[in-house]
Amino acid sequence: MTTPAPVLTARRWRSRRSAAVAGILFGVLLVAALVMLRVGVAGGNLEQAELSHSRQTLVRLSLNLVPFAGIAFLWFIGVVRDQLGDVEDRLFSTVFLGSGLLFLALLFSGAVNAASMLAMLNGPHSNSDVWEYGRDTTQGLISVYAMRMAAVFTLSVSTVGIRASALPRWISYVGYLVALALLFGSADQKWLQLLFPAWVLLLSAVILLTSPAKRLPRQSAAGPRTGDDGRGQGGTTG
Repeated sequence: MTTPAPVLTARRWRSRRSAAVAGILFGVLLVAALVMLRVGVAGGNLEQAELSHSRQTLVRLSLNLVPFAGIAFLWFIGVVRDQLGDVEDRLFSTVFLGSGLLFLALLFSGAVNAASMLAMLNGPHSNSDVWEYGRDTTQGLISVYAMRMAAVFTLSVSTVGIRASALPRWISYVGYLVALALLFGSADQKWLQLLFPAWVLLLSAVILLTSPAKRLPRQSAAGPRTGDDGRGQGGTTG
């Protein structure tokens, strides 16, 4: 006599809400940080940056938001992996995890670089060459490398969502379009970078507003094995 396998609903629903809240926080914080950092750092020379206290304030505010966005993104990654559970595809899940962590590392590196530039503005030894180098390095870290990793993350999450039937297909298709835009356009069109946090925000809203599908954990939940004739193993004929 066997007992029916438990259906995983309550815990998964709590995890879904955690993922949604974390994703929404990440999307809002990163959009705000990228906009302020882009306005504060892009364009202008050292003299303009030194005189523009509004730009310095924008950069300082954006740098204060980045760590909190990173924490929310880490939580989002964790609960999404928990959502996939036994049905996760190991190949795409590994790419999903690695690209997400690399994205965070590159984003934090760009933020540290911007913080160094801000400190130089307030110091006694400002140098225009160092300023331009730091500005270009910050833009390269975020616009080129971090956004390429964001594209890989979006591709892998969208693919895993389709393979595991964990996401609506239209969300995955939108994710593919966002990934292509980030791969080929974010370096030249800086505002395309906002597509990534916007997609995470959309994905999180869908997770929050939809109920999870009931599914059984992947385990041997069937009754006694039967032979080809439909009777249990070891059965004998009269």
